[in-house]
Amino acid sequence: MKKLLIVLLLCSFSSFSQENDSLIIRKIFDEVLSKGEAYKTLTHLSKKIGPRLSGSEGAAKSVLFTKKVMEDYQFDKVFLQDVMVPHWVRGKKEEAFIEVGKQKIIVPIAALGGSVATATTGVKAEVIEVKNFEELKMLGTEKVKGKIVLYNRPMDATKINTFEAYGGAVNQRGGGASEAAKYGAVGAIVRSMTTLNDDNPHTGGMRYATGVPMIPTAAISTNGANLLSKMLKENPKLQFYFKQNCETLPDAPSHNVVGEIKGTEKPEEIIVVGGHLDSWDLAEGAQDDGAGCVQSIEVLRALKALGIKPKRTIRVVMFMNEENGLRGGTKYADLAKQNNEKHIAAIESDNGGFTPRGFGMVGTDTQIAKIVAYKNLLAAYGLNEISKGGGGADIGPLGQQGTLLIGFKPDSQRYFDFHHAKSDTLEAVNERELNLGAASMAALVYLIDKYGL
Repeated sequence: MKKLLIVLLLCSFSSFSQENDSLIIRKIFDEVLSKGEAYKTLTHLSKKIGPRLSGSEGAAKSVLFTKKVMEDYQFDKVFLQDVMVPHWVRGKKEEAFIEVGKQKIIVPIAALGGSVATATTGVKAEVIEVKNFEELKMLGTEKVKGKIVLYNRPMDATKINTFEAYGGAVNQRGGGASEAAKYGAVGAIVRSMTTLNDDNPHTGGMRYATGVPMIPTAAISTNGANLLSKMLKENPKLQFYFKQNCETLPDAPSHNVVGEIKGTEKPEEIIVVGGHLDSWDLAEGAQDDGAGCVQSIEVLRALKALGIKPKRTIRVVMFMNEENGLRGGTKYADLAKQNNEKHIAAIESDNGGFTPRGFGMVGTDTQIAKIVAYKNLLAAYGLNEISKGGGGADIGPLGQQGTLLIGFKPDSQRYFDFHHAKSDTLEAVNERELNLGAASMAALVYLIDKYGL
């Protein structure tokens, strides 16, 4: 039945003015590739503002900056949505070393977002290495109590889609501290979520379970994890020391930043495109998710520059607090419901600014089939992966309102080289790839606006 539906939609699409659509899409790509301003915006966001963790001064500056960018482009409406966000601070740089006798080998670590601090003197203990929670459970309290647990399960290098590899490893970061604490561990150290062997620890969010002691937890670089594992095999009694000074402060006021072009025929139907404005505190947040933010703004800039007057309202949203709370995405969906807004589709860019591959979708079979029917128009631009499966974290809450959720899919091979690490800087972003992504999103927005769902 699903295949028949797709065939019928493809047949009906053949009656569309495909030649005209091809010309418009070509104009969109020409505009963005020759006159695009996404990289200029990203340069300011990365170099002039930098890290933008929720509750920070950088986050507040990024709100004002992106609001002004949209106002300067003279979008029909630009406004802020108030949202209270978590406010975790790293404090003084972490310290860590492996100790064997009198020898101390320094290794790079970074506290995980949401972790508690160590004692002011740090934590030093023997180490138990595990690959997963099942191994930890088998060891039990007798072997874990008083130790530091090293979670050393790497991302699966055989996965072609690196987001699948990330999904297969990230639970040790998110829940590792509480699982270790159940058996009396005094700390948890987690292998960084990357396939790259280097000395950059990759931070990220973690959470504490209710009723379990809160123990300090940090990411260790992949090189550091490999070294510690090797040394443990040679000397199981070695000790590991780490000290971190992080703190969770009271929730802080912040904002989503919203701009829109009003629809001319069906303004009550809204198409959203967006990314998350917050980033982790170790770097500039250029790939995660400065790229997605500036691409989304560029979608509206390009449509306006070309004189395309959409039938439906096109809205760009800079979501706040995706990294450690999802408060912005939740608040946006709550306000949409409260205001009786009808969002027909939402596109999120949060997979980096790499070469475009396509779009993944979460929605009804009918909605998905409608987008798949555009593949023959989009394939010329390398957008061949258009299928079910995707969406995004910030637009996810809109799914409960029947909105088609679409995740922009760039090539995934290099994303986790930079994800949540100090290497996530402007220099990691290629301007042409960034522009290709913005144009791809704008082309899809154009088609959804013209033909609806």
